[in-house]
Amino acid sequence: MGHWEDFWWETHKELESLGLQKKFEEQLDKMRSQEKHQFKDSRERWRYALDKVIKEYRKSKKII
Repeated sequence: MGHWEDFWWETHKELESLGLQKKFEEQLDKMRSQEKHQFKDSRERWRYALDKVIKEYRKSKKII
């Protein structure tokens, strides 16, 4: 179970350091109404949302 806790903690710290917590929460809210995310567990939804907001952040900052 420790690796799950590490994932949650690392995700939180990364979002906090980049100032993306609000965008992350918005993405999770959006995903709740999308059928393709309906059967994903929490960790899969968090990973998808994290990857998406970081990708958008890097694109906006022109970071590869």
